[in-house]
Amino acid sequence: MSLIAPYAKEHQDTNGPGDARPTALGIVRDQSLDGQLRGKVILVTGGTSGIGFETVRALHATGADVYFTGRDAEKGKKAEAELRCDNKPGKLEYMEMSLDSLKNIREFAADFLGRTLGRLNILVCNAGIRGYPKGTTEDGFELHFGTNHLGHFALFQALKDALLASSTPSFHSRVVCLSASGHRQSGIRFDDINFDRQDEYQPLLAYAQSKTANIYMSFEMEKRYGASGLHGLAVHPGGISGTRLNRMTPESELNALTGDPLVAQRMKSAEQGAATTVWAAISREWEGKGGVFLEDCQESELWRGDATVLAPGHAAHIHDGESAARLWDVSLGMIGLNE
Repeated sequence: MSLIAPYAKEHQDTNGPGDARPTALGIVRDQSLDGQLRGKVILVTGGTSGIGFETVRALHATGADVYFTGRDAEKGKKAEAELRCDNKPGKLEYMEMSLDSLKNIREFAADFLGRTLGRLNILVCNAGIRGYPKGTTEDGFELHFGTNHLGHFALFQALKDALLASSTPSFHSRVVCLSASGHRQSGIRFDDINFDRQDEYQPLLAYAQSKTANIYMSFEMEKRYGASGLHGLAVHPGGISGTRLNRMTPESELNALTGDPLVAQRMKSAEQGAATTVWAAISREWEGKGGVFLEDCQESELWRGDATVLAPGHAAHIHDGESAARLWDVSLGMIGLNE
């Protein structure tokens, strides 16, 4: 068991969404951070619904200036109006961005840095897609890898200097990358990242590769920038009830899955699903630390091969430092950058 596991007790018994497990707002309260992060700047991708929305709600309770993104401007403005009802002091602003377009990401980053005067303390890479049929991004990358990984990687590169400049001895900058238990199904297919040579495309295998990439990005970030006050953490939020992430999964499939009593007990509400993200983003336990994979508000342990859906644990391949470093360099080339 991890030495950093302040919420482990709540996880001994699970009874489904809304049980005693921590919520995102509960993390803020437990950390005594209500209104305490005034002047800090936070950016959350994919914050218009689901766990992203609850992440934004909780982080805004800290008093920080919180910006969040989404593809749908109408939905984003509606979410912004709803979230503003908390009457917290910090700014709260929706900004449109599409992770499947490098051009759009770079334009967004320039606009964002102009609005924040070059400040950014916490970046939460929350947005993602799952189970889409074979397709490519605007730049020709496989859809899951291009959106879930390369989109966030390009965003980080565009905001990296702001994160480094905003770090202080008492409050280091953090980047939280959301992954999933699906990472266990695949490492990085360096010989065919875009699935160009695979006749029968497997959406969930493509998704798995992208989720491993999210972990590698946070771990490699820690190695490269941890000593400079910029830290990377990876998070698995758990199985979330009603999330739009599974909108491409047939309803009959989802019903059959959640009909399993054990699976139903392990499912979380969106408020609970956002808890580990918020814990990674603001908790004192992670000040000045990174390079770790978290789930259920504690460090993840090695997966023992339990095939039960939503069984906890991470695959051993996430600790392959050579692959993480290689992916970083490959990703730089794919988005047209040199470091």
